[in-house]
Amino acid sequence: MQFKKRVGIAAVLAGATLVLAGCSGSPSSSSTSSSSGSAAVPVLSVSSFQRDFSSMNKLKPLVAKGSGNVAVILPDTVSSARYTEFDAPYLTKAFTAAGLTSSQFTVQNAQGSDATQLTDAQTAITAGAKVLVVDPLDSGVGAKIEQYATQHNVKVIDYDRLTLGGTRAYYVSFDNVKVGELIGNGLVACTKAWGVSKPDVIEMKGDPTDNNATLFAQGYDKVLNPLYSSGGWTKAAEPAGTWDPPTAATEFTQAYTAHSGANAALVPNDENAAPIITYLKNHGIKAKSFPITGQDATLVGLQNILSGYQCGTAYKPIYLEAQAAAALAMYLRAGDTPPAGLVNGSTADTTSKVKVPSVLLKPEWVTTSNMNSTVIADKFVPASQLCTSAYKSECTAAGITP
Repeated sequence: MQFKKRVGIAAVLAGATLVLAGCSGSPSSSSTSSSSGSAAVPVLSVSSFQRDFSSMNKLKPLVAKGSGNVAVILPDTVSSARYTEFDAPYLTKAFTAAGLTSSQFTVQNAQGSDATQLTDAQTAITAGAKVLVVDPLDSGVGAKIEQYATQHNVKVIDYDRLTLGGTRAYYVSFDNVKVGELIGNGLVACTKAWGVSKPDVIEMKGDPTDNNATLFAQGYDKVLNPLYSSGGWTKAAEPAGTWDPPTAATEFTQAYTAHSGANAALVPNDENAAPIITYLKNHGIKAKSFPITGQDATLVGLQNILSGYQCGTAYKPIYLEAQAAAALAMYLRAGDTPPAGLVNGSTADTTSKVKVPSVLLKPEWVTTSNMNSTVIADKFVPASQLCTSAYKSECTAAGITP
């Protein structure tokens, strides 16, 4: 959630056989192990993945063991810029590095349509897909895709979002409760740093149909609820929630109008925070006086952090998530059980009442103090785009050189 989702690279190639559904482990190893009595297979863990995608080369022996293609179906281009800018190219790079040819995988985007996402999955399966990697627009369409896949003996990986009531084999994401904790702790640290002694918080939320939004809330509620209970903090309002920035701006405006004493806002992603910050600027709110949080390390979010209108952002290195999903898919395509070092946790499907084997990656809280060593070092946002003339001095102060 979380980062606004843009169009994924539409590498729509015929004969998709593997569809990806969809946001600290043992050391990296080039060793092999036996799976289900079959030939030895490569072993990767969650700590194997690097910026250069070099560990994906170790999966090449799996290509000949499997058959069919991999189909990735991303959700939309509205809720986050990540799907176009990062997920699609990173997934393409990961599968290519793992040895699949361009005719053995596809990366598609449903463009915000449940019907399109379901049709894309059905078409891929008809063409021979054996594994689906899907980031579902919502659990309703996700469950339909997974039911259809189960009927056709196709494995599904939930990517970034968990399908509640689904039947997927695995889930790949960041630890989203931890994301929420980072956001909550970030707000606490920011109120202290900016001298807001009695925080009166408008607590914004993500779309209630998105399980990630629920997990984020679990995380930041764990941090903030004790502060509300102690009486030192006040929750001014808690709008219904959305991932649509204009709707978020409307929800905030209504809440702020009704609670003019509010002096902080917990916002669960950068894209929703941006129009709220614009609104506050237009109403005379000065820098470092009204703490606001975010997530996804977007360009606008990072610039708002530099200018003192946003406290920080929960950064999820998507190159890690893309490699983890591609690796998991490669094991499934080959008919091998993924190693325990890769599947490092579980996530509750509260509808199906099951624990879903999961690959859970670690997010980071980014402020001006570590922006250069994280998002800039990862080339997640180019310094040349971040440090325009309006932010040149702030970049210099943060140690960032275009």
